[in-house]
Amino acid sequence: QVQVVESGGGLAQAGGSLRLSCAASGGTFGRYVMGWFRQAPGKARELVAAISWSGGTRHYADSVQGRFTISRDNAKNTVSLQMNSLKPEETAVYYCAADRSVEVSTDPRKYDYWGQGTQVTVSS
Repeated sequence: QVQVVESGGGLAQAGGSLRLSCAASGGTFGRYVMGWFRQAPGKARELVAAISWSGGTRHYADSVQGRFTISRDNAKNTVSLQMNSLKPEETAVYYCAADRSVEVSTDPRKYDYWGQGTQVTVSS
């Protein structure tokens, strides 16, 4: 069983930055695709960014392309999401998730293990 724990959420002003971190344990981290999702009240959970085992493939939602960066450190079993130029509409709970599949997926149903989520609030 894989445990995933997020940290780094909080309050930021519009145009500001936050860095989210995710630590995984209990499995072979280097074999999991890792993803960051977010869910705002009343909305569906959506993929923000995902990264392949090696880090060689990264996928971003169109809305965050060029502003967010996902990275991973397989030696430390961590994945991070650097978020710059934040917008108020990006206020949501952000989740880290692990997928045992080979290919990077944008579908949250494909992800096997989830963290509890961390709140990100962007003020205008």
